[in-house]
This record gives sequence, C-alpha cells and structure tokens, in this order.
Amino acid sequence: MARLIARGAQSVADCDVVLRSVPELTESGPVADPDQDATVTLDDLKQCHGLIIGSPTRFGNMSAAMKHFLDSTSGLWMSGALQGKPAGVFTSSSSMHGGQESTLLSMMNPLLHHGMIIAGLPYTLPELHKTQSGGTPYGPSHVAGSNNDLPISDDEKALCLAFGKRIAQLAVTLAAQLNQDSAL
Repeated sequence: MARLIARGAQSVADCDVVLRSVPELTESGPVADPDQDATVTLDDLKQCHGLIIGSPTRFGNMSAAMKHFLDSTSGLWMSGALQGKPAGVFTSSSSMHGGQESTLLSMMNPLLHHGMIIAGLPYTLPELHKTQSGGTPYGPSHVAGSNNDLPISDDEKALCLAFGKRIAQLAVTLAAQLNQDSAL
C-alpha cells in the first residue's frame, strides 16, 4: 500500500517522496533497523511538506510501534513544526471488520493535535462506492486475510494511487503558497 500511495504522490510535479518505517517495538523497547536510512526520524517529519502514515490494524487501533513513535513527537508539537501541513492515513487488517476505520481515526488524533490538515478520500472516486474489500473516506485500507495472503484489489490499488496524488497535490500547493506569502 505504501508503495502504491508513493507512486500516486510521485505522479505530481515537484513532489519528492520518501518512504520510511518506524522502528520495530519489542518488550524491551524500539529495535534499531539495520537499514537506518529507512527508519523515520523527527527531522524527517520536520522537513516534510506533507505526511502520510500507515499502520496495520491492531484491535481497532494503530500498532504499538506507530503509537510509540508518534508519542515521541511532542517536541515537534511544542514548536508547531507540523502545523498547517497536509496529512493522511492508511491501514490494513486481516478481516473486513477488523477495525480499519477506528484505526484510521486513531492515527488522525495526534496529527490533528499537531495542527495538520487531514485529507481523506472523496466519494467522487468511483472505487469508494464499489469496493468489496478495503477503502474508506478516512483513507485507503486493505483486507489482507487471516494469513496476510490476500492481494491488494484493483479498487484498493486505485484508491491508494488517488490518495497519494491527493495529499501530494495539497502539499505542493500549500508549500508554493507559503513560499509566495513569505516573499511578500
């Protein structure tokens, strides 16, 4: 899903996409990824013009690793570093009724506290009306199956691409407006 969303974002002129992961979380704390370049940092968030976060659904909520990382962003909150930036969320669960929408809403809460501008998927997208697997107005979703072996459906793919493009267009437009305003 993240790669599809990134591909949608990359379709927007003047948009650079960076994919990152949060550190894995164990009982003893976060585990450093051997590929440090793929691990998100607070500076990554500070530098971005738009943010899309995704997490597997865990009992109707985001993963503990994502929650742990978001809980570490209070310094960004205090400085207002994310204020006014567009953001969106996506998820995957093992079953259709695994809590996708509550997971998406739970990921929005910290972004709203940061003053970010949340965007979802508009019902003008035909795939949102006909999907039989995943996809919500809150953001893209996927039903992966109990063995995590169900492929992403064509509707889910289309929604991921549209979502990435939507957030990227907002980010590019807002960044250009801010640059224009600062030049005045």
